[in-house]
Amino acid sequence: MRNEKRIVPGLKSLVRRTKNRCGHCSLLIAHCSFIIMLLLAWSCGQQQPKPTTTAKVQENREAKAMLQGVWQDAETDEVLFMAEGDTVYFADPTSMPARFRIVGDSIELGPNTYRISKQTAHNFWFKNHAGDEVRLVKRDEADDSEEQPDLSDQEPQIISTTQVVNLDSVVMYGGQRYHWYVTVNPTRYRVTRTTYTPDGVAVENVYYDNIIHVSVFKGNQRLYSRDFNKKDFANNVPEDFLAQSILGNIRFDGVDAKGFHFNATVCIPDGESCYMVETLISLDGQLSMKLLE
Repeated sequence: MRNEKRIVPGLKSLVRRTKNRCGHCSLLIAHCSFIIMLLLAWSCGQQQPKPTTTAKVQENREAKAMLQGVWQDAETDEVLFMAEGDTVYFADPTSMPARFRIVGDSIELGPNTYRISKQTAHNFWFKNHAGDEVRLVKRDEADDSEEQPDLSDQEPQIISTTQVVNLDSVVMYGGQRYHWYVTVNPTRYRVTRTTYTPDGVAVENVYYDNIIHVSVFKGNQRLYSRDFNKKDFANNVPEDFLAQSILGNIRFDGVDAKGFHFNATVCIPDGESCYMVETLISLDGQLSMKLLE
C-alpha cells in the first residue's frame, strides 16, 4: 500500500507536466500555422500579374493618306503646310517640320493636338487652341497657274539674333584707372521657342543662343574675367522662361563703391519679355547677382 501511495502522486505529477507541454505545443503550432498562412497570402499577391489597361491607339491611315499634299487657307489662299509621309512642312522656313498622325477625330501635330471638324479629299477643317475653326483646302496639283511649292526641299532656318559685338571703355574711380570689356558671341547652342502661325497653329522656331564674355582690368591687373551663358542666371529667372529664352546682352551701367554694375538681359527671342539681372563685380573681383525686373 505504501508503494502504491508513492506511485500515485508521481503519476499525477507526470500527467500535469505532460498536459502543460501539450498546451505549449498547441500554442506553438497555432502560431506557426498563422505565419505560414500570411506568407502564402503575400506570395500569391506578389505573383499575381498586374492588369494592363492601356491599349495602343490605332492611327487612321486612310485619313493620313487623304492629308498628303499642299494645304492653303480657304479665304486667303496662303499656303500653311505640306504633308508628306509622316511629316508636316510649314510654309515659313523658320518653323521646324513636325511629325503628325491622325487618331480618331484629332490630328496630333508635334506635341499639340487639334480636333478635326471636317475632312474630305479637298477640305480639312480643325479647331486651333483658341477654339477658332481653321479651314484649309488642298491645292490642285493640276493647276498650272501657280508653281506648286515643294516645302520638303526647304531647309529650315535657325535664327541668329545677334552678330559678334565688342564693347569696351576706360573708367576712373578712386584715383584708379579701370578698363572693362564685353563681347557678345553667337553660338550654335539651340533654343526652341513656340510661336503661332496666323491661323493659330503652334510651331517651333529655333534660335541660336549667345555666350557673353566680361572682363575688368585695374591697370594691367586682371580683376575679373568670365564667359556667361543663360544658365548662370537660373537662380533669378524662372525655369520655364529660361528654357525658351536666350542671353541677349550684358551692358555696363556704372561704377561706385560697390563695384562695376552690369545689367544682363535674358529674353524670349523676337519677343518683348525679358528679365534684367544686375551682375555686380566688386572692386576686389567678387561676383554677385540680383534681379532688377
